[in-house]
Order: sequence, then structure tokens, then C-alpha cells
Amino acid sequence: MKNGRWSKAALAAGLGILTVGTALAAPDEKKDDKPPAFFTKPQQVMSEGSVTIHGQAIPYRAESGTLIVHPAAWDDANPDAKAPDAAASIFYVAYFKKGAKAENRPITFVYNGGPGSATLWLHMGAFGPKRVVTADDSHTPAAPYQLVNNDDSLLDSTDLVFIDAPGTGFGRITGKEREKAFYGTDPDAEAFTNFIAQFLARHGRYNSPKYLFGESYGTTRSAIIANMLAEKKGIDLNGVILLSQILDYANSIDRPQTNPSMDQPYVLALPSYAATAWYHHKLPDESANLTSFLREVEHFALTDYTEALQEGTSISDEKLDAIAEKLHLYTGLPVDYLKRANLRVNGGEFEKTLLGGDGIDTGRLDSRFAGPSMDPLSQRPDYDPQSAAMEAAYVSAFNDYARNTLHFGGDPAFGDGYEEYKIFLHNLDRWTFLHKQPDQKGQARGEPNVLPDLAAAMKANPALQIMLNQGYFDLGTPYFEGIYEMRHLPIPRELAKNIEIKQYQSGHMVYAHAPALHQMHDNVVQFIARTHPKSS
Repeated sequence: MKNGRWSKAALAAGLGILTVGTALAAPDEKKDDKPPAFFTKPQQVMSEGSVTIHGQAIPYRAESGTLIVHPAAWDDANPDAKAPDAAASIFYVAYFKKGAKAENRPITFVYNGGPGSATLWLHMGAFGPKRVVTADDSHTPAAPYQLVNNDDSLLDSTDLVFIDAPGTGFGRITGKEREKAFYGTDPDAEAFTNFIAQFLARHGRYNSPKYLFGESYGTTRSAIIANMLAEKKGIDLNGVILLSQILDYANSIDRPQTNPSMDQPYVLALPSYAATAWYHHKLPDESANLTSFLREVEHFALTDYTEALQEGTSISDEKLDAIAEKLHLYTGLPVDYLKRANLRVNGGEFEKTLLGGDGIDTGRLDSRFAGPSMDPLSQRPDYDPQSAAMEAAYVSAFNDYARNTLHFGGDPAFGDGYEEYKIFLHNLDRWTFLHKQPDQKGQARGEPNVLPDLAAAMKANPALQIMLNQGYFDLGTPYFEGIYEMRHLPIPRELAKNIEIKQYQSGHMVYAHAPALHQMHDNVVQFIARTHPKSS
């Protein structure tokens, strides 16, 4: 992640296989319009290691490589000469516990969001065998960074496949109309669906218990994939694990002012504003217990606050004053400011104002973080203090780890032996957010609302289990938004028992706070064990 930010054997014949110390043949020196073979044929590098998790040593095989996927209209048996020749070489790193039987061993596909983010964040910060050490709620000093054994890796309960989005990591997209083919909500989900089905087939894992773990936009992607795997590939999942959820983009607190009459984002963000003000000691009357305080704020948000917002300009002066006073008690923002904002403060405005008197902005992805304002007079921050505090550590750690431990990214087959690991696409201006819901007639429309997709997957597979993990200090995807969305899935009430929600005193990247990472590890392990009692 940056999430939510402005992610066993020899394979079948035909897959290019690399072993440590063995290079592919150098590409032909002739210059033509064709992309290098490195990006058009699957690659694979094998290595080994061991991780100690809660005192248990777990030996594993690591596989770093790429698989090639094509757009939805592509047919491998009867290619259409008129169809676009676009393809995506998708980079992944898979970890397999040695000695485990595939049919009993769960496998979990893990990815960050963006959209357009690689998955180094979950890989190096949460569940991979190595973890980069970062400061808890402040800027991590520059290199050298410390890479340590990850006591909270999920390899004690599941094999792991970390997948980078098309065009990120060591993967690339090629061919005509390649951006149209992969840079959009539905094309992206199609690519991941095809990758997962291909991976299961190539590795003989079709009969393994199967899970998705997506963060931020990765939760949007997961909802579509869960339904698409069943509908298009005949693959049922055991569980879908969500971290920092956003399934309906109309609920985003980033720019709700562009959608007047839609007040719901302000309601759903209020508890996260309150948690942030509590953390920074900005509340006039601070509660000792965060959880009970937030339950009180949630009730106010759904009742008096919602009623006041829905009255719009017809609200009385007395009620306006009373609600502003209550919001001041819950957010620490000045009463006059709240009234001038018409009781509606978006995410950027809150991040700018809470500590603005000291010339400090709070973080968006993790509001425990704060940093000097680039422009104290601006309406919203120019950067995210949490992202600035941690990004360099993750990027440096993964680049060293990938090249020196996994032995990927420096092969002579790629030009002069160097390939860039791309962290982000920086492509939101080219990303198509249109989404076509299940059974929707006509063209895809609007920003994504994938609640119907997840609901369809749950109704088609009533045993499918859903787990939502959330940080209280997340202003990118506020935690109450996720709760609201789970409560409004279009499913029978009986299926709601398949959903469990876990919350942590952390932010969007819950794992950035070590105690929260420990808790999330244990919760996910229990979820997998409960939904797959035969885990080995």
C-alpha cells in the first residue's frame, strides 16, 4: 500500500524457469517493435529460507516470477487477429511451506490496492517471512534499515502468493491498447482473476483451501474477483479477508463536496475524526476508553448528526449551534469553523485543521502520524505524513531483498541486467473507474460500488466467509464506512453471520503498529483455521 494512495515443483511445459545463478539467454540485439521476451514469457526463480513464527521454525520454498495474462476477449484456442494483442506480465512472490500436502494446505493470494500499487507493503510490513522495521507513529530515519524475521508471517497457517498489479513491480504491460486493457476497475479484476486461476493450475493447487487478502482498493478488487472466480472459472473460495475496506466509492470522505446532497461520507468519517482527535489529545473532554467513546460517537453520527445534515439549509439556528457544539466535543475542531463548514468537513480539511494551529498536518492513511505543513494556508495537506514517514524504508528493503535474497530483478536477460521495481503506476488520470455489476444490463457506469459483487459471491456460495480488519486511525477508508457497507450488503440476514469484523488501534496499514500486527496475525490464523479445520 500504498493503499488507498493518490496492493513446486517445476511449472508446466513452456514456462521459462530460472534457478539461482542461472541466466536466460541474452535477447536478440536486433531492434524491432516487439517487447523483450522477458516480458512475454513466464519467468521463475527459486530460493529457500526459514521463518520462525511464535517459536515455530517453518522452512519454505520461495518462488519469484511472472505469469502472462490477457484481456477478457482473448481466446488461447482461437486468437482473434483483430483483437488487441495486449498482455500483462504480472510479477509475484510465492512462499510454500516445505512438507505440506497441497490438498490440505490453504493458499492465500495477497495484494495491495491503489489502484496501481505494487504489493511490497503487505509483503515487507505484514505477512512475508521478513519484515522491515519502521518507527511507530513518526518518520523512520534514513538508511540503513533493519530487516528482521517476521514473527507474524502467515506462513504458519497458509501458503502465500503476493501479487503485484499489472504494470507494477517487475511486471509490465505490452501490446496495443495495453492501458485500456488493464488500467480500469473491471480489466484489473479480470487480470487478477486470470492470474489466480492460472497459478492454481500451474502449481496443482485447485484442490487447496483458497483465500483472498486485499488491502484498500484491493478490497474493491477482492469483491469483484470473488464473484468472477466463481462465475467465470468455477472456483469457490473458502474466505475473503479484507483490510481497510472501500466497496462503495460514493462513501469516500476525500471529496464528498463534489456530490452535494450526499451526506453519508461525513457521517461515516466522524468516528475516525473522533479517534484521531482522541489520539492527539485535542478533545475538550477526553475519554479514558477509546472503544466506548467511539460507540457513543457512532450513535450520534447515525442519529442527531444524520438528521441535522439531511435538513440542509432548513436547519434552525438553534439546532445548527447545538450540533456544532457536539461536533466540537467529538472532533476538537473549533465551533466557528464547523459552522462555517456547514457541519461538513471533508478528510483533507480535517487533516489540515486539527493540528493546523501548530503548522502541522495529520496523516491520511494513518492519522497517528503528523508532519510540518508544506503550506499552512492551504485548505488540505500537500502530502501524507504517514506515507512520507515509511515509504523509503519499504522501497529500500524490498529492492535489496528481491535482488539479494530472491535473486530477481538483475538478470542479464533484461537489457543491461537491471530492471526497475515499479512501486506505483501514478496513473489515476488514465484509470477507468467504471464498473459493471453482476447481471447489470448495458454499459458499465459510475464509480465502483461492488457491494452487489460480494453479495453475489456469498449468495452463490453460502459457506463463503468474510473477514474485515480495520484501523481506528484511518482517514483514507474510515472504519465506520466499512461497518456500514457490511451492514448494507444485499444479502439475506442469515448470511450476515458469515461476516466478522476486527478493529485495531492503528491506521490504514494496520501492520504499521506492531501490537496491531500481532493481533491481526492471530485473528487471521483463527479465521483460516475456523474456515478450514484441516490446515496442516
